Amino acid sequence: MKNKNNFIISSLSVLLALSANSAFAQSNYKEASNAFALYTQTGAIKNLENAKKQLDNIYKTAKDSSKTRVNVLRAMVMSSIAYADSARTIKTDKDPIDLTYQTLGRIREKDREGYPGEISYVKQNLAAALIKRANKSLQGQKYDAAYSDFLKVDELNANNEDVTYNLAVLANKAGKSEDAVKFYKKIIESGNATEQQYLELAALYNKLGESQLNLTTLENARTKYGENKEILFQLIQEYASVKAYDAIVPIADQAVKMEPDNVELNYLAGYANENVNNIPAAKAFYEKVLEIDPNNYESNLALGLIYLKDFLNDTENHEAQYNAQNFLLKANEIKPYEINALKSLAMFYEKADDAEQLDRVNLLLNQLTN
Repeated sequence: MKNKNNFIISSLSVLLALSANSAFAQSNYKEASNAFALYTQTGAIKNLENAKKQLDNIYKTAKDSSKTRVNVLRAMVMSSIAYADSARTIKTDKDPIDLTYQTLGRIREKDREGYPGEISYVKQNLAAALIKRANKSLQGQKYDAAYSDFLKVDELNANNEDVTYNLAVLANKAGKSEDAVKFYKKIIESGNATEQQYLELAALYNKLGESQLNLTTLENARTKYGENKEILFQLIQEYASVKAYDAIVPIADQAVKMEPDNVELNYLAGYANENVNNIPAAKAFYEKVLEIDPNNYESNLALGLIYLKDFLNDTENHEAQYNAQNFLLKANEIKPYEINALKSLAMFYEKADDAEQLDRVNLLLNQLTN
């Protein structure tokens, strides 16, 4: 009988202890909830610290620390500390960002469905805290760390285009070119890409040696931003690099209007038109170059060759003869030892039957080529 009484007393003691612990945990939870509510109303960090203190008391037992409502509240408190307490005045054993993730990991996916507003609040705070930390890493040029944090932000809020753009830029800086392309393409596919973002993607493709993708990106950019000078000029430059002169011709006039005194642009426009056999337009652009810079060797030679061709086809064309001689001599004057100008002059003098000048030019050519 005595043993039975002892068992009853022992059992009652356990039950009373469990009841006391449960009441204590409930009291802590209520205190934590009230403190957190005060924080949301006042923004006072001391209330966050109090909420954390009460939750730490609950977390002393495995049973209470596994409860969903406790972990939801703790995630809200920790994420708020992570974002609001940037000076880290509230002492924690780990970074509050890591503690927030750890706490979220204790909440099963199916249980989160009952707390949509609370989970959204946690994710917003986490994202803001991660962005703060990433920007701090950027200031120290720690691009890998910043990139890692922005990746986490992207996972929390995949539709944030500012975050996606940061990821594109950081991936590029961190040498993760393929990842950078992926993020730039995501921005462009959204339909909201800026002129600069198109140009950055094109430059990235150029760095990767993807010339066709580079061109396609610039062409798409021009379709959307037809009046953007930087896109137009870059596109012309890329067409020139692959000798796509027929593609330059339709857009050359627009480019020249933007920079009418640009010698290189006018010459390229002339050269492109000459390559598609649009000789009158080619002449006009070359002549424009000489209005700006009379001593431009390339345009003097180009005009000389155009008129030389006409003269070779028709020796009775005295205008062509006169112009060919003048432009070729001017080119030779600018660069006396340039082989192309000398060879062209030799052809001209041979056709013009000027033996004395032909001998002079051939003598110089022999000296330069032997």
